[in-house]
Amino acid sequence: MALSWKLVIDSTNAPVIADFWAEALGYEVEDPSALIEQLLAAGHIGEEAVVEHRGRKNFRGYAAVRHPEDPFDETSGVGRGRRLLFQDVPEGKAGKNRLHIDVHSEPGGREALVAKLEGLGATRVREVDQGPAGHWWLMQDPEGNEFCVA
Repeated sequence: MALSWKLVIDSTNAPVIADFWAEALGYEVEDPSALIEQLLAAGHIGEEAVVEHRGRKNFRGYAAVRHPEDPFDETSGVGRGRRLLFQDVPEGKAGKNRLHIDVHSEPGGREALVAKLEGLGATRVREVDQGPAGHWWLMQDPEGNEFCVA
């Protein structure tokens, strides 16, 4: 039986970097506000565990994005498919990612996608042209995490 999974990415400002990746991928930022309200009302969490971002309540230090066509839990907002979870960590990024995301453009649309991502706050690092084996841009998101655009 295949297992469900999500990619967890360390961050310094989870809600902000989730906004970037939602826009970059055409995903939706998960909305856990209904679950948070239930947990607050039941006394299971305190206000210190909650932060507000763009008019929604989020768990402090966490934010996630999910594919808009994948199933999700109506109460928690948690996706049950393609999903990225961002979690704030105290230390900064120290080296090259050992795992990264490849974002694929429509045929002939790589440069337009790179420009769009730059407009969202990404940075071009290096163009790689391997001829028939592939042509892509190595980029960094606003927190410095590497990803490729092919």
